Amino acid sequence: MKLFTIPVITATLVTLLSSQTSPPATEQADASSPAKSVGMYVYPKNQQNADQQLKDERDCYSSAKQQSGVDPQTPPPTAPSAQEQQAAQQQAAQQAGQSAPKGGAVKGSARGAAGGAAIGAIAGDAGTGAAIGATAGAVRGRRQQKKAQKGAQQEAAQQTAQAQQQSQTQANAQHQTQLDSFKRSFSACLDARGYSVK
Repeated sequence: MKLFTIPVITATLVTLLSSQTSPPATEQADASSPAKSVGMYVYPKNQQNADQQLKDERDCYSSAKQQSGVDPQTPPPTAPSAQEQQAAQQQAAQQAGQSAPKGGAVKGSARGAAGGAAIGAIAGDAGTGAAIGATAGAVRGRRQQKKAQKGAQQEAAQQTAQAQQQSQTQANAQHQTQLDSFKRSFSACLDARGYSVK
């Protein structure tokens, strides 16, 4: 009866497991490819091997980052959350409501009283006509004031929403311009080292 020693079995198992779990060298190069991380494809023109290509990509990535002043790994600007947008719109609406003209009831009351007095004078009781006209005018003035406030609030909320949208669009466009600048620098470097870059 033969006894197997544990080191031989362990070494055999480690060899079998490592050969099954480690990816080929080209897959390792693809996984850490700087070009693929920014959505670009690089093909060697001069039969460069995968290790040389990876080294060149890393060198050009660093060079492009330095020359363009752009870090392509910086995430694009994020839009404010729905809650943040809503809060900003509500704040703008409140400010617009507070700055709306006041005194609608008083102005309406004065106009109504004058009109009611004129009608009451024709009917023979100017005082009663003025009182009725003042009450009706005050109610009408309050309604107009509330309507004006609500309109101002809606307009302020809409303007805030449009400003938020425009700001986000400009931020995204600026980020894309910076990323394009980085890609041009990166591509020029790799082209000079004998690669086709798309």
